[in-house]
Amino acid sequence: MKTPSVFKINLFTFFKLPSAWWCGVRLKSIDEKSTVVTVKHRWFNQNPFNSMFWAVQGMAAEFTTGILVSTAIRVSGRKISMLVQNNNANFSKKATGRITFSCEDGHLISEALRKTIDTGQGETIWMKSVGVNEDGVVVSTFNFEWTVKLKS
Repeated sequence: MKTPSVFKINLFTFFKLPSAWWCGVRLKSIDEKSTVVTVKHRWFNQNPFNSMFWAVQGMAAEFTTGILVSTAIRVSGRKISMLVQNNNANFSKKATGRITFSCEDGHLISEALRKTIDTGQGETIWMKSVGVNEDGVVVSTFNFEWTVKLKS
């Protein structure tokens, strides 16, 4: 699968996801199996407890999973919708400094897309994104249930 450039995806973020852009969410790497996104704790994205607001972490985490799904859909050449149906998160440490979110569940997408194309039925997949601080300590873990379905 040919993945788009990091620059193009970050440019897309600026125009189509401005709240993520202004909060500092930036794609660092992408391939067909994984993505890495960073976001730095700053005044603009903090909560009253002087750590990163949970929703900012959620934007970065969702971005790691969503960009893998949308890239696979684009490569398929089919008109397929995608939507987060469920999510859950665990926060294990205050998020300060630069937080790096990574998702390594890209391998799950191709099978779900194949099934939805073959059957015309919607498919769901759970994808995980883990956020670590600069010391390598996990600060949060997000799980997103993505649904994919052929557009009629």
